[in-house]
Amino acid sequence: MTTLDELVEIFELLGDWDQRYRYLVELGEQLPPMPEALKDEEKRVKACMSRVWVSPYRDPEAPARIHFHGECDTAVIRGVLALLIQLTDGRSVEEILALDVDRFFQRLQLTEHLSPSRHVGVYAIVELMKSLTRELPPIPNPEPGPGVGRLSSAPL
Repeated sequence: MTTLDELVEIFELLGDWDQRYRYLVELGEQLPPMPEALKDEEKRVKACMSRVWVSPYRDPEAPARIHFHGECDTAVIRGVLALLIQLTDGRSVEEILALDVDRFFQRLQLTEHLSPSRHVGVYAIVELMKSLTRELPPIPNPEPGPGVGRLSSAPL
């Protein structure tokens, strides 16, 4: 799991914003393609000028941990989406719902370097990530094995 502190450290190492924009574009290029079947209207970020989709899914090995598929048609926002996916990857529903987008913007100094329309789009991405995460089906309870969870008639 990547922390906000780790992302801030990377951004500080990059120095100027030309390097940071290049880094965002490179991050976006590394984002795996989102399966076409997941790109439906429910998963599209409607308040963003770019065409953006996000889709959460539970980790098959550790269902309490959430991962995201994501897709965007513009380079910089695709990079910001990749950052958000890194920041939320492997976290619990509660941790994702607690993500403070204002703190994210402030710590990475995105407020000063993204246009107001991009701000609106990034807020909308985070809100949709939270909303879809909240709607994930609950973790199924495992079936109890033989003798587990049953009252015994044997004396104590």
